[in-house]
Amino acid sequence: MIFIAVRFTVRPEYADEWLSLVGPFTEATRAEPGNLFFDWSRSVDNPRMFTLLEAFADDTAGAAHVESAHFKAGLEAMSAAIAETPQIINVNIPDQQGWGAMAELTPKP
Repeated sequence: MIFIAVRFTVRPEYADEWLSLVGPFTEATRAEPGNLFFDWSRSVDNPRMFTLLEAFADDTAGAAHVESAHFKAGLEAMSAAIAETPQIINVNIPDQQGWGAMAELTPKP
């Protein structure tokens, strides 16, 4: 599994419309056969910071994502709205297929 975390700091005028701006890119990526998840969150401390958590089944799926037309269109759309170069963590985790249960915490009855 390829696991990626990306932090985006957007220009103030794009903060409230960021999720709409990246909407087509998000939906197209989620529809990719090798995509395991593609989830956005917004910082509670900085409303201009968004974090994207994404995962792909393997190197082939990751390459298909980066080579897709919607990836290129997404980068183009985001480039005018970001305030600085995004920060990224990109790791390959062998033999992992996405989310698992957390052993240390379960709901109380």
